[in-house]
Amino acid sequence: MELDSVKYNLYSQYFRQHAYEIFTAMREKDPIIRQPGIDGETPLWFISRYEDVEAVLRDDRHFVLDPKLALDPEVVQRRFAGDPIVNQWNNHLLTKEGEDHRRLRSLVTQAFTPRRIAGLRPRIQAIADQLIDRMMASTASPADLVESYAFPLPITVIAELLGVPVEDHEKFRDWSNVFVTPAVTPEAQQRFGEQMQAFIGYLGALFAARRQQPQEDLISALLQAEESGDRLSLEELFSMVVLLIVAGHETTVSLIGNAVVQLLTHPNLLARLKAHPEQMPQAVEELLRYDPPVERAITRFVAQDAVVGGQALKRGEMVVLLLGSANRDENIFPHADRLDIERETRAHIAFGKGVHYCLGAPLARLEAEIALNTLLHRLPNLRLALSQDELEYRLVPLFHAYTHIPVYLE
Repeated sequence: MELDSVKYNLYSQYFRQHAYEIFTAMREKDPIIRQPGIDGETPLWFISRYEDVEAVLRDDRHFVLDPKLALDPEVVQRRFAGDPIVNQWNNHLLTKEGEDHRRLRSLVTQAFTPRRIAGLRPRIQAIADQLIDRMMASTASPADLVESYAFPLPITVIAELLGVPVEDHEKFRDWSNVFVTPAVTPEAQQRFGEQMQAFIGYLGALFAARRQQPQEDLISALLQAEESGDRLSLEELFSMVVLLIVAGHETTVSLIGNAVVQLLTHPNLLARLKAHPEQMPQAVEELLRYDPPVERAITRFVAQDAVVGGQALKRGEMVVLLLGSANRDENIFPHADRLDIERETRAHIAFGKGVHYCLGAPLARLEAEIALNTLLHRLPNLRLALSQDELEYRLVPLFHAYTHIPVYLE
């Protein structure tokens, strides 16, 4: 098949600001379209309708995250196996299938059981209150909700779970940003390599310290699993920590930020939740559907020829699932462009579906519920310092998230 030209630019600031309008056009005219990705060369299938997106998410036989299951060995060697730094961090849950995926997932499931997540509520509440105390004491006006609240809350939670010292939390944010930003130019690739080397060096020292003196944290638990005979390699250890840092806070940063913007621009809903904070969990579900933090799923590879929505996809081709579009599909969610917490939202796929459903979804939900209720209770006069149209988005393909959210507290 001849590669299409770029019909929908899905990487620009304009797209970020008009994403849902563009997704509507794609669902109506080009629900499955093949065009170049961010580098302008690599062909990707973009899938935008809910029915098709869900089908691919649930089909881990035809669509896989591990390129070795879909590409010839020499292609894998040429494209993915040449860089030892990439190999060092590319061995986590989101690049494994089958038994390897189940084994790695079982090692971290212990940290995300409903009981353990529920037990984090007092600590999350304390962090939220401390951050708001700090915001209220600051003379900065307007305050940046991302920098002062949406980012530090989840990064503190996941860093404490892992056992990362508090003084290193900011380093982890910088590293996380590098991990989720495509390194397209030679300069970006060099920066990626330098940052990965620094990260690997840091973790190597932290692993050594935890081996010598284990603590009640997830890194110690993963190391102990390795030493008790589990097939957990050093590369898998590094990679699992990368995944937990990125998945454990990036999603929630974006969820909190997006939710605040939507609440501050929907005054009736804002007033309702101030009066009825017990309704926040159902509001979070609708906010996840309406403006999900993860815009698209991790790229999948076609492991076996398949037909999706009448379109033939060939082995070795790559597929991008547009979660943000699927969650606005009118065929599944009537009046999908309306923010309505009374609607039935169980079908939303903000956290994916199938075997790769987000392990940290319960933690993200709890953090968002506490963060939003605390914000509305402690800062009842909170308002945006700019109009929604003036806010800029991060140019990171995976996430739909604001760079900064300036707000007035009074």
